[in-house]
Amino acid sequence: MRGPRATIYLDRLKSNFDIISKHLVDKKIMAVVKANGYGHGSIACAQSLENIGCDFFAVFSLEEGIALRNENIKSDILVFSCLDSSRLQEAIDYNLILNISDKSHLEEILLFYQKTGSVPRTHLKIDTGMTRLGIEMESVEIVIKKLIEYPEINCEGIYSHFSTADEGDLSYALEQESKFKLILNLTKTLGYKFENIHFSNSGAILNLNHDYSNIVRVGMLLYGAYPSDELAKTLSVKPVMCFKAPIVSVRTVPENTHVSYGGVYKTKARTNIAVIQCGFADGLPRPWFKNGYINYKGKQYNIAGRICMDMFMVDFGDIFPNVNDEVLLIGKDDINEIRLETIANSIKSTPYVLVTAIGGRTERIYQG
Repeated sequence: MRGPRATIYLDRLKSNFDIISKHLVDKKIMAVVKANGYGHGSIACAQSLENIGCDFFAVFSLEEGIALRNENIKSDILVFSCLDSSRLQEAIDYNLILNISDKSHLEEILLFYQKTGSVPRTHLKIDTGMTRLGIEMESVEIVIKKLIEYPEINCEGIYSHFSTADEGDLSYALEQESKFKLILNLTKTLGYKFENIHFSNSGAILNLNHDYSNIVRVGMLLYGAYPSDELAKTLSVKPVMCFKAPIVSVRTVPENTHVSYGGVYKTKARTNIAVIQCGFADGLPRPWFKNGYINYKGKQYNIAGRICMDMFMVDFGDIFPNVNDEVLLIGKDDINEIRLETIANSIKSTPYVLVTAIGGRTERIYQG
């Protein structure tokens, strides 16, 4: 059975990396490949980026990091998830960098060191206002002094995470940045030096400067989408994924024909309705049916009725499309383009939610 397929253009990924690198100037890029490379395939994307000089990656879980190591990725890998003291030896064995985001994590690492004489590589995460993982501002001095007391831990990096850097109002992001700079001044006063300093995301790359950091974390922008419609489109990044699905049936129906669940769509005239073999189980967002469309041979055609689990329908009007031809759902091919941002804005979602949902029976094909 032929169903949806996502073509991943690795040459576009490499081009986006180059564009972002030139924009940042003299900053190392930490490419974020968590969540299976934002749905693009973490292994293929990491291999492609490593081949052109990217030497730092970020994942969420130990499993994601181990999967990269098992595919011979040699670069540094930071694990974002909350530290699991039962898996410290695995982190050492696979040369993964863990995230100290609570005072208790430091105690767990010290206890492990006392038992084994070894420690995992680590970065220290500070909560400057995301209220997620991270050392509270009032506890940072205690933690730094503990690191000074136990130099064996050798924490390599310090970082934080913005919560509003991709929005038009940057006041809160600037407040977070000020807090982070206070912490950097504190570490300097206390005499502790971190090799790696990073506080960024795709929004911050476009909205803020990074004079205090030497690494910039990049996620969504690498994959060719802007994380928010409040950002100026200043970098000519291209969508890396092209999501398509085949036409499996076409029929001509009369005026006033109801289409799909609930009968909310009714034809306005005699028209051709095509069935596309892809549904919300494959990652096509169901709310998109209200204003949604597909592209076929350079033209736009409206989605007809609610998107089903496995299929959806399109109103082609007077055109009678060919069965087995593919239609563009998301991304860019030679003559068509439907950007993630367009769909996200229409259904009040984000490109992150949309692209990581593409799965189900979707076949991934890599080019470039």
